[in-house]
Amino acid sequence: MKHWIDRISRSPSRVSRPWYEVDNLNEVPSPALLVFPDRVQANLDRMIEAAGSAQLLRPHVKTHKMPAVTQMCIAAGITRFKAATIAEAEMTADAGASSVLLAVQPVGPNVQRFVKLMQRYPGCQFSCLVDDAAVLRQLERAFQEAGVQGDVWLDINVGMNRTGIAPSDAASDLVRSIVSSQHIGLAGIHVYDGHLHDTDAERLKRQFDEAMSPLWEWLSDCQQLVGAELELVAGGTPTAEFWRAEALSRQLQIETGAGTTVFWDAGQPTFSPPMAYEPAAVLMTRVISCPSESHVCVDLGHKAVASEMPLPRVKWLNWDERHEVVGHNEEHMVLQTENPCSLLCGDVLYGIPVHICPTVALHQHAECVRDHRVTDQWRVVARDRKLTI
Repeated sequence: MKHWIDRISRSPSRVSRPWYEVDNLNEVPSPALLVFPDRVQANLDRMIEAAGSAQLLRPHVKTHKMPAVTQMCIAAGITRFKAATIAEAEMTADAGASSVLLAVQPVGPNVQRFVKLMQRYPGCQFSCLVDDAAVLRQLERAFQEAGVQGDVWLDINVGMNRTGIAPSDAASDLVRSIVSSQHIGLAGIHVYDGHLHDTDAERLKRQFDEAMSPLWEWLSDCQQLVGAELELVAGGTPTAEFWRAEALSRQLQIETGAGTTVFWDAGQPTFSPPMAYEPAAVLMTRVISCPSESHVCVDLGHKAVASEMPLPRVKWLNWDERHEVVGHNEEHMVLQTENPCSLLCGDVLYGIPVHICPTVALHQHAECVRDHRVTDQWRVVARDRKLTI
């Protein structure tokens, strides 16, 4: 009996081990971006469940920018995507997507680049945003000269005041121009509500209802104008649940465009209601200097973690001494502890970035971790502004 008890006590299943620990770190230079495919898959499953089906998702690839993650999405049944750049759109099409929305209005040389993208990947349905009549005319001329047919989504501004046109008579006039175009079709309406944030779901829902009230009134008139129901691509991570409810209650086809949910980060829970997603991407850094008993320096500079957010910009997973970030430079992050610090040169810290999307863009590749070992590398292909087009 004692032998059986001893064997159980030594069983790996009885040992609690942090999910993020990597055994072969001696093979991994720091700073590094670690990605955990099993956790990515779990997040994809949650996204599909929350949306109701994979066909009602159009996740934004700006979060990961990796063909490997795009292919995981496709294997899960997600075939429609959003992209922020021509390079991201090219990466996504090359990975096998059937539909890619360039979620910006192309201007300047990007108009011709967009046309070339359509010609390069005829098996993928490309579309883009429009909120300006002059750009619409430029797209019409470019499509006509190239002999292609293209689709656009009217970008509606619901209060973020970053892009889009307010739901108004001017927006209706632009819809008329789109439907009367010879080489452009109206794919639907695009709405991004990234200005709506709150950790309390009820407060956030009140913000949402107030912001969307003009949209629903205008959309009803617009659908009468075109004589058909219009599809929507709408929302980000915080409001995805609300858009799903609106789709069901209003009998509308609404694709949700959240992308952060693939990897998650430490910032999202600070301005969204509680959600079931789990971190699937981690930063690994090492202590490179201990200039005083209460100062340590790690190699996690501006070039390794996104710096547009206020400090501390990363949430440590394996270190909890009271401290503050007192310096952040290109290659260095300096931490000052209240008491003499226990960290030594060479020690490893794991942390979740506050904002994962721009953090990923700082890394040429991610270290893919399976069963606590880095097994291969996933290139962050679309961190580049230009691939082949």
